Amino acid sequence: MLSVSTAVLGFFQYGYGLGVINAPQKVIEAHYGRVLGVAPEASHALNASADHRDTTLASLLAPDGLENAAEPEVTLRDAVPHPVLTMYWSLSVSVFAVGGMISSFTGGWIGDRLGRVKAMLVVNVLSIAGNLLMGLAKLGPSHILIIAGRAITGLYCGLSSGLVPMYVSEVSPTALRGALGTLHQLAIVTGILFSQVLGLDFLMGNDKMWPLLLALSGATALLQFFLLLLCPESPRYLYIKLGKVEEAKKNLIRLRGNCDLMEEIAEMEKEKQEAASEKKVSIKQLFTSGKYRQAVIVALMVQISQQFSGINAIFYYSTNIFERAGVDQPVYATIGVGVVNTVFTVISLFLVEKAGRRSLFMAGLMGMLVSAVAMTVGLALLSQFAWMSYVSMVAIFLFVIFFEVGPGPIPWFIVAELFSQGPRPAAITIAGFCNWTCNFIVGMCFQYIADLCGPYVFVIFAALLLAFFLFAYFKVPETKGKSFEEIAAAFRRKKHSATRGAKAMTELEDLRGSEEA
Repeated sequence: MLSVSTAVLGFFQYGYGLGVINAPQKVIEAHYGRVLGVAPEASHALNASADHRDTTLASLLAPDGLENAAEPEVTLRDAVPHPVLTMYWSLSVSVFAVGGMISSFTGGWIGDRLGRVKAMLVVNVLSIAGNLLMGLAKLGPSHILIIAGRAITGLYCGLSSGLVPMYVSEVSPTALRGALGTLHQLAIVTGILFSQVLGLDFLMGNDKMWPLLLALSGATALLQFFLLLLCPESPRYLYIKLGKVEEAKKNLIRLRGNCDLMEEIAEMEKEKQEAASEKKVSIKQLFTSGKYRQAVIVALMVQISQQFSGINAIFYYSTNIFERAGVDQPVYATIGVGVVNTVFTVISLFLVEKAGRRSLFMAGLMGMLVSAVAMTVGLALLSQFAWMSYVSMVAIFLFVIFFEVGPGPIPWFIVAELFSQGPRPAAITIAGFCNWTCNFIVGMCFQYIADLCGPYVFVIFAALLLAFFLFAYFKVPETKGKSFEEIAAAFRRKKHSATRGAKAMTELEDLRGSEEA
């Protein structure tokens, strides 16, 4: 538990980085404006009365400037940000995902080169450096320091998103691999929830404290750095990659205690023999070799389904829906969604080993599909029936619950379960890159799609969820309690069955053709 909990602190930082930038948006944009000498623009500014035409940049942007001015018509609340501010703010938000996309390609290589624990130790330096830059943002050009800090922490999170699942899957007992793998998602949603709470105005989401708010996950990086010194290296890595049998056994005893380890050692020996025969598998080989193709398609599709499920859209719409439902403090209702998010991630820890990965993944997708339809109906009829707002509210909570039951946690660890030691680093690398890329696409494009489709945007997500459900039904295997060998055998059976079916259809067509002749 110490080893796994320490490792998933990397995902806590990932979640914190995702959520922390949203709450203090207005105060950070105002600070950018002061640094850049750029005033917000408002559509009605040109028609302002002569009494207010000489309002200076300082009086508009200073914390007490709005109070001292004689009821100016242009305020920060209803002002439209200057294009320069919009550009720098967009960069501040999206550069985090860009950093993750870039570094996700190297996580597997660093993990193989340095070892899982040493690699996590080394990449923590990136997190500490990036958070330090953001913490010092007020002492220099804040926009440059924040963008650089977000990019560097994104690099860390991209590397961590590859290293952590690899390490956790390798140190976990087979019977607990799914439950411990779910801790990835728990760490993410906990990080998001912490950032939402700390980002409240009266805590740290204000003009004085926002640099510390952005930099706070650096403390988690320091904690992880020192805890990693107590964690044993992956026995599978030592046994299979380095051939250090005795050291691997010692580390296995540290992880399992003095119990019968012969079965697990035998499994590692079998995997080592297979790894020796297949050697290291490159990313190109994963796509070109028929041996891995089906597993790669499954690995990529579960990552795509997580990001394109619409969960980000739910968080985007939730505050607005709560406002229209008459909630006095919609921000607290949104935090309530974050609490539900966290609670049901904990529940999924116990469900994943009871019900299995495949069944939970499918149940989550179908529940999200129904919730998306309910959300569409609620939003479309909101103007006609006030009580439809409550339908939308319930749909939000159900959508989040079903996401955390399956599509949220399962993609993070099932990829490591689908591949043996040889192809696993390359597979985790491309899966991580796919996840980060989809994250970036959703972040960049969702606003435009939402503006175009309005409440019917959830129809798109409902169609995608149906497609993901059908794919999972036909293609995703059950990995619960199975060794890597058994999972690979299941893919071979599926492939053989499909090949045999295609051959039978060809023979049937030939037979019909001969009968017609």
